[in-house]
Amino acid sequence: MAGRLPLTDAFLLLSGRTERNVLAIAEAVEDRLLEAGVKALRREGRSEGRWVLLDFGDIVVHVFHEEDRLYYSLERLWKDCPVIPVNLPVRDAAE
Repeated sequence: MAGRLPLTDAFLLLSGRTERNVLAIAEAVEDRLLEAGVKALRREGRSEGRWVLLDFGDIVVHVFHEEDRLYYSLERLWKDCPVIPVNLPVRDAAE
């Protein structure tokens, strides 16, 4: 692929260490966005738990197993796109 494609405004790339962790992260993202009034248009990859794609229209969320994120290396494919810094609050492990 060369150049930017007008698929979405932003990609959010996340990683989990296990299939169960990938599915839990994807579910948490979807739940939080639904609470904010944003519903997923499409969901892919939930059966395997290796790469879950959540399409919210303006943003597409990719939740990868760590190994698959390294293999597919979307950061490399989209390296010409600007990076949007995301500052998340630090959560207590007990939460």
